[in-house]
Amino acid sequence: MQSLQEKASEWSGVAASDAFAIDETNIFEALGSDLQPFVDLSTNFYNRVFDDEEWFRSIFAGSRKEDAIQNQYEFFVQRMGGPPLYSQRKGHPALIGRHRPFPVTHQAAERWLHHMQQALQGTPSIDPDTKIKMMNFFRHTAFFLVAGNEMTRHAH
Repeated sequence: MQSLQEKASEWSGVAASDAFAIDETNIFEALGSDLQPFVDLSTNFYNRVFDDEEWFRSIFAGSRKEDAIQNQYEFFVQRMGGPPLYSQRKGHPALIGRHRPFPVTHQAAERWLHHMQQALQGTPSIDPDTKIKMMNFFRHTAFFLVAGNEMTRHAH
């Protein structure tokens, strides 16, 4: 049976080595050890999400936009070499578990990635090289969550 990582690579078209290139440099430090690029990215992203069509927007209906932005940028900062803001406030990220309540389908992953690509393009404080690394990580992780979602649904 394929591991979740193998499925994520197959479905995303991103090799694990490219997805985890974000760990080869400290992205938080490369962006000036500043929260602002991450806040801007997550704000751009959720502004797009909350303006999207009903089927996608409804996935986030149980979240306040401000909370969604904070959860996301704190996770990104922590995952990309900054202080553990997310874990200090919410505990272990446990991405598959935290996404279990949501319909994490192939269609939803592609829509999420579309918005993230647009949000990254609209965040000038993140350099082009870093945007590529981040997008590879996001693409692989999105399909890791799709695989985890399918596995947990079949387990019950």
